[in-house]
Amino acid sequence: MVSTNLRFGPELRRLRQEAGLTLTEFSVALNYDKGHLSKVERGERSASPELARRCDAFLGANGELQRLAVRPEADSDSAETPAAPSLWLVRRRAVLAAGTGALIDLGLNLGGQASSAADPLLPSFLAQFDQLRKLGQSTAPKTLLPLLETQTRTVAGLAANSPSATRAPALLLASRFAEFTGWMAQEAGDSGAALGWTGEAAELARAGGDPHLGSYALVRRALVTLYSGDAAGTVTLARRAQSDELPPRIRGLAAQREAQGHALVGDERDCLRSLDRARELLDGDDARSGPEPVIGTTNVSDPAAMTTGWCLYDLGRPRAAAEVLDRECRRLPPHALRTRARYGFRRSLAHAASGEVEHACTIAGEFLGVMPAVPSATVNSDVRRLARELSRFRSSRAVHDLQPALARVLAPAHD
Repeated sequence: MVSTNLRFGPELRRLRQEAGLTLTEFSVALNYDKGHLSKVERGERSASPELARRCDAFLGANGELQRLAVRPEADSDSAETPAAPSLWLVRRRAVLAAGTGALIDLGLNLGGQASSAADPLLPSFLAQFDQLRKLGQSTAPKTLLPLLETQTRTVAGLAANSPSATRAPALLLASRFAEFTGWMAQEAGDSGAALGWTGEAAELARAGGDPHLGSYALVRRALVTLYSGDAAGTVTLARRAQSDELPPRIRGLAAQREAQGHALVGDERDCLRSLDRARELLDGDDARSGPEPVIGTTNVSDPAAMTTGWCLYDLGRPRAAAEVLDRECRRLPPHALRTRARYGFRRSLAHAASGEVEHACTIAGEFLGVMPAVPSATVNSDVRRLARELSRFRSSRAVHDLQPALARVLAPAHD
């Protein structure tokens, strides 16, 4: 079988020549060294995923060049993915087996009549949940995880000690704690624990009479597959969370995740279709006005627009990505350090890929300084991409000055 490396180069040359471009013109358009591109076309060098995306987008190959490119193993901050741990030290089986009687959707409306000792405590735990989500924006996930795990078990235990009529609100709040615990586990680089907590969140929600959070768990699982580089798995999971009976917000967030999966393989048509669907669903969403915690991000004012910028970079259109991300990042609240870093590094990547190296370094420098306070396994995947992108510009003084900060952030963590 002919290696993909030997197939990629000739196909790239054929498409470039069909477009009427000289190698010099092509290298200028892509901001890549002419000699490097020549070696790629001759099969002497492998094309990086970033180069394959850019060539694919510029030449309109609709993902074909990306499929031919040699792909390294997915980035990971942990050497291996551990099995999901045994999470519950409270009477989990008893809680879930007891159920809620009739599946009355009580949501988290905690203002009703208290009929057990659990009811007066739930508003306090709900306030703690909101505070912990805010704290997650400025605190290392490994620091926050023990507290989140304890609070999840505490609220689940509260449900176990409640009569059936008042058990549902506690179970639903416990499910939200579990879902957020899963997200912090992923940020800490433990994908196995992330999936385990996400599964527990879905079980607790179903026991509390809410079938919808189980579908959102699919969106969360799709985020794990996205960061592992599994585009097909991401799309499959996201599509399962878009059935018509689900709330618009969950379907909109799922459509966004599907778009990100399509972008990974350069499928621009399906990516943009998914983004249009996400925008329509999220524009009509009124979840922020309800009493229960909002599912998904609370810091991005226009999630569909931000995800569009994210996807445009993966589609090999860095200039368009930079334009969108510049605009949307200005709208992020100052306190949301983790969110600002996540999109800030993607924005820096887009500018670097557009040849705006000094500007990219300026953006990255701002966020490299906050990464020790909010370390993130998922954000680090883009930091690594940025380091590879900037390595092409070693003669730049801005790149030289940024290297020590990049190296510190990417250095292996020691417990």
